[in-house]
Amino acid sequence: MHKKSSRSLLEPRKKPVQARSAATVATIIEAAACILEQRGLADYTTNAIANLAGVSPGSIYQYFPSRDAITRALIERETDLLLGDFSELNAFSSGREGLGSLIGAMVNRQLKRPTLTCLLNIERKRLFADDRDKRLKNELVRIVLSCLERSDLPATARHSPAAADLIAIIGGIVDSAAQRGDANAPLLISRVRRAIFGYLQITCDGLE
Repeated sequence: MHKKSSRSLLEPRKKPVQARSAATVATIIEAAACILEQRGLADYTTNAIANLAGVSPGSIYQYFPSRDAITRALIERETDLLLGDFSELNAFSSGREGLGSLIGAMVNRQLKRPTLTCLLNIERKRLFADDRDKRLKNELVRIVLSCLERSDLPATARHSPAAADLIAIIGGIVDSAAQRGDANAPLLISRVRRAIFGYLQITCDGLE
């Protein structure tokens, strides 16, 4: 008997076609999110998810071959929500405005469900270790580079390494705040802005 590949255990068994099936899958994924938020990874089991979703474990296995497959689907759902937030950031009049809007979108999305986001960030590194899901990274790079091309930001920062630095700064501060339980969005946005524009000022001044 051939063992299932690790990849097959991470992919959904089938895509829901009918509205009722899609609703069942959405309920399963949201139940998984609630278990992670309320109980953490220790109690995050397929049986617990099924119980909260009001379905049988067999119903879950119709769509997902493993708990990790559910987690991946949850990560993809949250990624879609964040990308939806980003889709509204294209119409900015300056680089500073664009970066400020990006910071606000990332902070506000993280603080909507901070515990869930922190846990999914950990799981993302494990379940997407092959870097197959590059959608979020690519969109972040695109937005930041678009901002850096604007004339109000230093020309010395118009390159991919600077964009990667800025993304790392935003993500690091926001993730750290969420882990501490810091839910003050305005203050967090202010701190991230100071870090980002401080970095850009140093780049402009040519300091090391």
